[in-house]
Amino acid sequence: MAPKIKVMIVDDSAVVRQVNRETLEREPDIEVIGVAIDPIYAMEKMKVQWPDVLVIDIEMPRMDGLTFLKKIMAEHPTPTIVCSSLAEKGAAATIDALAAGALAIITKPKGGVKQFLQDAGDDLVSAVRAAAKANMRRVTVGAARPLAPPPKLTADVMLAAQVASTRAMANTTDRVVAIGTSTGGTQALEAVLTKLPNVGSGIVIVQHMPEKFTAMFAERLNSLCKLEVREAQNGDRVMPGRALIAPGGRHMMLRRSGAQYYVEVADGPLVNRHKPSVDVLFRSVAQIAGRNALGVIMTGMGDDGARGMKEMHDAGAKTVAEDESTCVVFGMPKEAIKLGGVDRIVPLDLIPSEIIAYG
Repeated sequence: MAPKIKVMIVDDSAVVRQVNRETLEREPDIEVIGVAIDPIYAMEKMKVQWPDVLVIDIEMPRMDGLTFLKKIMAEHPTPTIVCSSLAEKGAAATIDALAAGALAIITKPKGGVKQFLQDAGDDLVSAVRAAAKANMRRVTVGAARPLAPPPKLTADVMLAAQVASTRAMANTTDRVVAIGTSTGGTQALEAVLTKLPNVGSGIVIVQHMPEKFTAMFAERLNSLCKLEVREAQNGDRVMPGRALIAPGGRHMMLRRSGAQYYVEVADGPLVNRHKPSVDVLFRSVAQIAGRNALGVIMTGMGDDGARGMKEMHDAGAKTVAEDESTCVVFGMPKEAIKLGGVDRIVPLDLIPSEIIAYG
């Protein structure tokens, strides 16, 4: 029997500590070995037993979560999940935490304990399991019955209304690069996008991230890149020198008007337990751009994007997956490779050259 995932929760809110602990302890494969009101207490407890995964707040007394995270990553890199509020100040600090090595964001309860268990409990459990599998060398810088997961819908739910008049053209002057990623993806995207020139194909991206955070993530990348990087809005044109990131809590699909591409941003159900979903984006790119597209799938847990990449491949698009050697979590690329939808498998540092060579 596999050992349980040992988790420590560090948060100055007693309610959040209790809710997160109860949520995780419902799972037979997870053990909460301790909770702490701030990092100082946490570090004392960690001298006795080191956790496999940390779940931390950002704003805490005596030492803030970002300082704590940087200390941990420098001394003993440990998979870390940030449990953050949706407040603008907290969201900005959380983006800094992702850049410093945090693997995922979980939003704090918006309402009572029951609502949180229903709305975000599965997200926390999934994030902990993904973090426990993370290859930290690739990061720079008694249980009750488990909760039932949300339905694993396919991208058909968003794409069923696609009409024949908007199918892919044989050839267009505009080309599209579609990128999908999840756990470990914020650092991977930074590594890729900062190496691209402000010319070439328009780029559309799905990074699994909660609402409110994608805009700040895009702003951070925009400040670092030659490309224009921004959170996508409905109707934004996909054009050379621009990268559009799907907003958290919304799906993003490629559309075409004449020979020009644009994005549709729409609400909808979770697909593969995600919104935005990589499959929704990739399958729309397969239908709308066909051979005029390049698909790139990078680090992340699960199989979101695998089916969509296979459809892109079958439609004539070029497809690239990140090699296991550089993935924080080799889940999404692995599943895409297993389906036979990947043309090339390359390490992270070669993905920019694949995009540049595509044009």
